[in-house]
Amino acid sequence: MSNTATPWLTQKAYDRLSAELEQLSGPGRIEIAKRIEAARDEGDLKENGGYHAAKEEQGKIEARISELTALLRSATVGEAPESSGVVEPGTVVTASIQGDESVFLLGSREIAGDSDLDVYSEQSPLGEAIVGLKVGEKASYIAPNGREITVEVLKVETYEG
Repeated sequence: MSNTATPWLTQKAYDRLSAELEQLSGPGRIEIAKRIEAARDEGDLKENGGYHAAKEEQGKIEARISELTALLRSATVGEAPESSGVVEPGTVVTASIQGDESVFLLGSREIAGDSDLDVYSEQSPLGEAIVGLKVGEKASYIAPNGREITVEVLKVETYEG
């Protein structure tokens, strides 16, 4: 089973995130610096909405650069684990949660990219409860609202994203 402390990414997700990092680190930083400079040239910074918006955007870009750098530095890159009927990071799980069927990817939200597939981290209460379970096994976890939630694993598939 994968080490849950190390994020797992497909090669496709790694390449997409690397390209995003490269764009943000180069052209993205240059663009926001130009916007800040242009807004600064408009005069009084206290009343300058464009300047404050550009500075806020710069903060978001820098935070995303930090997030991507850390993720890409620590990620394990490879193919999705071949499903063996056991829930592990990188598998698509069909589960009955409190009687409602749900299909989701277990792992990093970054893996799914533009997919409509729901994603749950293996560190989430649901993820921690089901990692290692086999099809047909049940577990329960405590939701953030304090309620006990019962989950049964119905199907585990290889992620094809």
